Amino acid sequence: MSEVVFLVEEAPEGGYSARALGESIFAQAETLEELRENVRDAVRCHFDEDRKPTAIRLHFVRDEVMAA
Repeated sequence: MSEVVFLVEEAPEGGYSARALGESIFAQAETLEELRENVRDAVRCHFDEDRKPTAIRLHFVRDEVMAA
């Protein structure tokens, strides 16, 4: 596997959550720096050394609601 992609969203209660696409990996944190570290740790724990991806992509999603 060359890359694992995480969908990153701002949590309603504050901070961030990241969910891997196609894998059962989830991480959350209060800051983006902490989230990056938690995602790396989660990926290391999830994959065996021979299946570990070479890259982690964080895809940021932001919803904006406007009055009609």
